Amino acid sequence: MLPQIEPFVPKRDHNPNELRSWAKRTGFVSTFSGETTASVSERYGTEKDDSGGFDLERGRDQRGGSSPKIEIDPILVRTRANQAFEIEPASGSGAGAVQRLPRDESDGALGLRNGTARGENKKRRIGIEPVLGPADEERKVNLNGNGNGNRIVNGDGHQVPAVTPAAEPKKEDSKSEEEVGIDVPPGDEEPPPEGWRGSSQMKCGLRENPGFVPLIYYGLQHYLSLAGSIIFIPLVIVPAMGGNDNDTATVISTMLLVTGITTILQSYFGTRLPLVQGSSFVYLAPALVIINSQEYRNLTEHKFRHIMRELQGAIIVGSIFQSILGFSGLMSLILRFINPVVVAPTIAGVGLAFFTYGFPQAGSCVEISIPQILLVLIFTLYLRGISISGHRIFRIYAVPLSVLIIWAYAFFLTAGGAYNYKGCSPDIPSSNIIVDACRKHAYTMKHCRTDVSNAWRTAAWVRIPYPLQWGVPIFHLRTSFIMIIVSLVASVDSVGTYHSTSLLVNSKPPTPGIVSRGIGLEGFCSVLAGLWGSGTGSTTLTENVHTIEITKMASRRAVELGAAFLIFLSFIGKVGAILASIPQALAASVLCFMWALIVALGLSTLQYSQAASFRNITIVGVSLFLGLSIPAYFQQYQLYTSLILPSYFIPYAAASNGPVHTGSKQLDFAFNALLSMNMVVTLLVAFVLDNTVPGSRQERGVYIWSRAEEMETDPSFLADYSLPKKIAPAFCRPKCLGS
Repeated sequence: MLPQIEPFVPKRDHNPNELRSWAKRTGFVSTFSGETTASVSERYGTEKDDSGGFDLERGRDQRGGSSPKIEIDPILVRTRANQAFEIEPASGSGAGAVQRLPRDESDGALGLRNGTARGENKKRRIGIEPVLGPADEERKVNLNGNGNGNRIVNGDGHQVPAVTPAAEPKKEDSKSEEEVGIDVPPGDEEPPPEGWRGSSQMKCGLRENPGFVPLIYYGLQHYLSLAGSIIFIPLVIVPAMGGNDNDTATVISTMLLVTGITTILQSYFGTRLPLVQGSSFVYLAPALVIINSQEYRNLTEHKFRHIMRELQGAIIVGSIFQSILGFSGLMSLILRFINPVVVAPTIAGVGLAFFTYGFPQAGSCVEISIPQILLVLIFTLYLRGISISGHRIFRIYAVPLSVLIIWAYAFFLTAGGAYNYKGCSPDIPSSNIIVDACRKHAYTMKHCRTDVSNAWRTAAWVRIPYPLQWGVPIFHLRTSFIMIIVSLVASVDSVGTYHSTSLLVNSKPPTPGIVSRGIGLEGFCSVLAGLWGSGTGSTTLTENVHTIEITKMASRRAVELGAAFLIFLSFIGKVGAILASIPQALAASVLCFMWALIVALGLSTLQYSQAASFRNITIVGVSLFLGLSIPAYFQQYQLYTSLILPSYFIPYAAASNGPVHTGSKQLDFAFNALLSMNMVVTLLVAFVLDNTVPGSRQERGVYIWSRAEEMETDPSFLADYSLPKKIAPAFCRPKCLGS
């Protein structure tokens, strides 16, 4: 049955520019006669519909009828844009009929599923025709979701080719009908993100509660898939700081506690997306720069505690700046300059910053590292489609499963005597430094044996990490300035993660105020990380996007329950001790995969822009190249560093001997450190080029954020992002922060 729609009554004081403004608001773009029809013909050829017999090239039913159409009043189009339509030919009738079906929650807007029309072999033609008067002339309009060609963006963020309806011929008139396109001049106003709520094939939605037992399973699954990002950073920084096995175990427990607390805070008071907060690799590079500075190389007494307190002070200052940036609303203004062409090379630069550490450290024990890298690649690439009891075990648990297998393999090598050398004691390195015959084997034994760590024997069963457990933080201008700039890099990283995750979980993108709220809370969470002394700041993990995509789990409650489980594990000292006993070569080989994954995730954000554009690929290529080459220039100003530090730490020691000389040692250290970090240089180059090189908004792929007024009109959008009612009044600027 056709819906009862009152006839359209034109206004007498009609403004001729009203149609143009309406087209801009609803996202209609200018097309010329024959352009779109030709593109559709080239794409689909003379493909026919199997059920109705429609000729998609000519737009006519082979039985003599015309292709079905939907007539939508342009004034009411925004109201009906959220409803799904499916067109079926009327049986026993020559002409196409319009049939309106109820919206199916499993289907996307306009009946689209997973980037294709409903039914793989059925291609429905959907015409959107404004009713402007008598049916003596028809107008054809094409819907553009994001300005990227004639394509529609569904709820998954995938682009779907917009099928353009052919003009319906007039009755008793053989004269071809002229197609009329709406000419919309380029403007700054972006079309609203209509139709975001398509199907994302999530097993568990953002606000769904499948039950207590499934929540436990989904929560543990989520954090196990992120295990490589959560627990391996202490295995890198603590030995470099001169810490012992107990210090490594304590930092791991502290990191588990901070990850759990900050994730719960972000889930309730931040963006409210199912994102895990943790020690990000963004803060790892500046931490290594501070650790390897010249004044700390010769420290022997309390070296670990002194460097940790220095890191705590720098993280606290940088995090306070990030909180001010978010809670003041300044991030809402900066968002207009942050686009996929800026985010993609920046995130990729974070992963590329450790290419000098990855395999040089893993190569210390190739009999462990190479099998680990090969096994995790086999699980994630070759066995990703294998399902066991409906679960793709190898794809979801690739990292923890491969680590367990190779760890057991390393244990058998150790127990079998593969690393037993005549006259050398397993108690390394102190017992083997004195004996010349064992000195050359000490490095191999330290990185390969599984019984090197004594944390299990000395760690307490119950130990609760507490703030300022390493002492009062130390504040210096040089390290604080470094962390302030790094917090900007972390904010850019999080902006890209927010946008990608919102599309994955089948929600509208957040408003700029909500993004600011999330960035501000990330700064607060990093302050907590600085107070507890985890060694790095706490921010949204980039790997969240990959985890949500492979687990198909987007429930906030599952993430919160998993975070509570992490807090519980942090109180068990033996858990941190077990993780601290992972061989360093094994940890480095896992990090090789994790850093490569971050590079891939960063470059994948280019899908929101025109990736084939010469402008975009040039900016990304120049940013990545200079992001590697300029730090290499600063890293060459080191005279005797190679005689003191291992080769994989030399790139992080340029802060003390760089070419910048301003007359102030504090500023010299800060500038030399910042310009020796790949991600900082990459962000600077990409930010300047993308915001100065001319390019259309469609070409640049400018992020489309939701508008604040949509929270009042869309109850589902309000439930996704709004703060709890008792908390929202506590924010002094609710409009700015999207509360």
